[in-house]
Amino acid sequence: MNQIFNYIFWDPSRYMTTWNIPILNRPVLWYGFFFALGFLFAYMVFQGLLKEFLSPYRVRKKEILKVAEKISLYVVIGTILGARLGYVLFYQSPLEYREDLLGIFKFWEGGLSSHGGVIGILLSIWVFCVRFRKKYPMLTWVAMLDLLSIPALLAGGFIRVGNFFNQEIVGTATKVPWGVIFGHSADGGASIPRHPVQLYEALFYFVFFVVLWSLRKNVPKMYRLGKTSGLFFIGTFVFRFFIEFVKSPQSALLAKGSFLDMGQFLSIPLILVGILLFFCEQNGLRSRSVKGH
Repeated sequence: MNQIFNYIFWDPSRYMTTWNIPILNRPVLWYGFFFALGFLFAYMVFQGLLKEFLSPYRVRKKEILKVAEKISLYVVIGTILGARLGYVLFYQSPLEYREDLLGIFKFWEGGLSSHGGVIGILLSIWVFCVRFRKKYPMLTWVAMLDLLSIPALLAGGFIRVGNFFNQEIVGTATKVPWGVIFGHSADGGASIPRHPVQLYEALFYFVFFVVLWSLRKNVPKMYRLGKTSGLFFIGTFVFRFFIEFVKSPQSALLAKGSFLDMGQFLSIPLILVGILLFFCEQNGLRSRSVKGH
């Protein structure tokens, strides 16, 4: 990283190593590395929250680990499929794949939507709850959202760092001293100073992770069903709505000069979901049994 005319020039290799992954015969990308690292740390946090949640129900430690692994598998599959399908539906024309339908699922070639990933997670959690509701009745859909919201922020932060290495999801032109000149921007735009929106988002997710974690640990009311996930949806997607103003247009489905971009349109319903979760009192089990609260 070099300073050029008071701006930062950023043009790293997208490849983490010069060798390919055995069997898959594909190179290791920085984006893939941060994606996997984010999910690893998120899994560790989720495992701890799940253990805390299930402890009043006297679920054995080995059983908790199995449950965590099952849920994580559903979430990973839902994230990847949802993010890929979301990208195809919201940011590209599906007609582009009419001669190669399988190309829709080639997520390793790039093109993932975070909003699509969220929708995929919501659906995957629902499938898990329906399939295991008799065995784990305490793991309701809302309770699962509460448990996954905090680690999701951690994963999202690492993914945005990966986007920065990939020089994708770039910002608009800027004159701020921390503006970044991307050597090979994914959008093929001119090499001009841009807002490093990937880092703005990563910083927000990491800070919000700490804030939400602290609130859940220190504010008894945050253990009520829907409070953690509601605040997650409100905070995250209000931020996403406003950060889109300094992002370069990404959707091919909206005309240039549109009042709102695709990311903002997709954020609005998720903000409403957050409001419903946070302000509507949930009946039944709490996110954790807390004596006296």
